[in-house]
Amino acid sequence: MLYSIIIILLKILSITIPMLLAVAYFTVAERKIMGAVQRRRGPNVVGFIGLLQALADGLKLFVKETTFPSNSNLTVFLLAPILSFLLSVIGWAVIPFSHTAVLADINLSILYIFAISSLNVYGLILAGWASNSKYAFLGALRSAAQMISYEISIGFIVLSIAACVGSLNLSKIVLAQKEIWLLVPLFPLFIMFYISMLAETNRHPFDLPEAEAELVSGYNVEYSAMTFALFFLAEYSNMLLMSALSATLFFGGWLPPLSIFPFTVVPGSVWFSLKVGVGAVFFILTRATLPRYRYDQLMHLGWKCFLPFAIGYLMFTVGILISFNWLPN
Repeated sequence: MLYSIIIILLKILSITIPMLLAVAYFTVAERKIMGAVQRRRGPNVVGFIGLLQALADGLKLFVKETTFPSNSNLTVFLLAPILSFLLSVIGWAVIPFSHTAVLADINLSILYIFAISSLNVYGLILAGWASNSKYAFLGALRSAAQMISYEISIGFIVLSIAACVGSLNLSKIVLAQKEIWLLVPLFPLFIMFYISMLAETNRHPFDLPEAEAELVSGYNVEYSAMTFALFFLAEYSNMLLMSALSATLFFGGWLPPLSIFPFTVVPGSVWFSLKVGVGAVFFILTRATLPRYRYDQLMHLGWKCFLPFAIGYLMFTVGILISFNWLPN
């Protein structure tokens, strides 16, 4: 029994520690790439070409004083960032990095991902309410409405994929793409998924809870030091998680592009990491190039454009599968 517990703990650490390092250097990569796009210098002082900037930022947040708003609910105020961070970490439990590297290869992997992403809303709501600030509370309401709106569209998109594959298991979805990636037959859904994951993670151009002109910094405006760092880590971890999910659903996960590399010896985890990097660069370039949407435009896009199209495409996909007797066993 003790041996099994130790093995499980080692597996958890083998996912958590690289994920935290990836999040730390994701911030450095973001500042570097945005600096290149905007023709300015990114971090280049701390360490070789600025590679130790992430450690310096983490140390700065660690030694800063944590301040608490007056009349705030201290217990809930501290619980919110911890909840957000823990949920962003445990979402990685069902992501298959290769055909053998997955912590929990369960048959309801997608439902697990949706359950965890839905619980993320509670962390934001608790943070906004416990701060005892109208700005933080309005930012939390915006975040909650935005995440719920685009979770519905993502849900119908993933249902179309599940109908084509016949499983909610992420590993089986990857193995179903040996011949052709789902990016090709479901390209419209791929475009909608990539736009929706920007709104789901509250990222530019849909980072409306952080609209400085009216809400300062949204739900986390009253947070500082390590409590702010936990929200920061949760946000970037969720971005990488959505990139990993998109790589699994549309890019064949750990599988190589067979048409180009039919006899590759590159490990599957390397291919998976490269595909996650594509999603991360998409997040960065979007932030560097596009202006912010208005809130009514965001809601109009989610409820009146994406949701009807996702439902219609699901019905179209199921109709095609039934008509040609292509439903998977």
